[in-house]
Amino acid sequence: MNERLQKIISHWGVASRRHAEEMILSGRVKVNGDQAYLGQKADPKCDRIEIDGRALHPSSQPQPLYLLLNKPLGVVSTCAEPQGRKTVLDLLPRQLQVGQGLHPVGRLDTDSTGALLITNDGELTFLLTHPRYHVAKTYQVLVQGCPPESVLEQWRQGILLSGKNTLPAKVRRIGKPRGSQTLLEVVLREGRNRQIRRVAEALGYPVVQLHRTAIGPIYLNSTGKPELASGEYRSLKEL
Repeated sequence: MNERLQKIISHWGVASRRHAEEMILSGRVKVNGDQAYLGQKADPKCDRIEIDGRALHPSSQPQPLYLLLNKPLGVVSTCAEPQGRKTVLDLLPRQLQVGQGLHPVGRLDTDSTGALLITNDGELTFLLTHPRYHVAKTYQVLVQGCPPESVLEQWRQGILLSGKNTLPAKVRRIGKPRGSQTLLEVVLREGRNRQIRRVAEALGYPVVQLHRTAIGPIYLNSTGKPELASGEYRSLKEL
């Protein structure tokens, strides 16, 4: 059956659909010996699809993998890091680091911690990261100062950030203030670059610590399961 190339590539676990589009645009993909173009369709059972000179074979398609990682502080949420910093894939066993097409779904800042999905399912990556789907992500955010309810309401309603209002968010205090700091729970349905940090800074209550506790219905520490320590991961059933 003919499908768009970027969808085929994502199904093969080579890259997310968005990354596959970039690969096609940069000339890294060929179909039956000709350079591929964005929007092109193919059938992997009939057409020869090559990426960087290597052909995709049905027999070499890796089994789908779904991992939940508790990302530690200072680790980069990418597959490769030219500056030599540790990446999230470095936290996995060697047999999972190579040849499985694993990649993180979205990102957490280097100075943020918590729930990060790692998979070779490009379609799932697309569904969880594309803005149109508004998948909720839950964070525990320690901020400097004690923001009043009026400030939290501003955050909930959305503020102007880089010329565009942020989407409404759920924001609530967790417990009493910790001296001169306050712990908040923030639930977002969008993921602009460093959004929580930028909003908190704009409101006058900069982030001290940021920890993601859930991605949609997937919680870092679920009832009835062992607590996932920093730097550890666990396998998930097919999503």
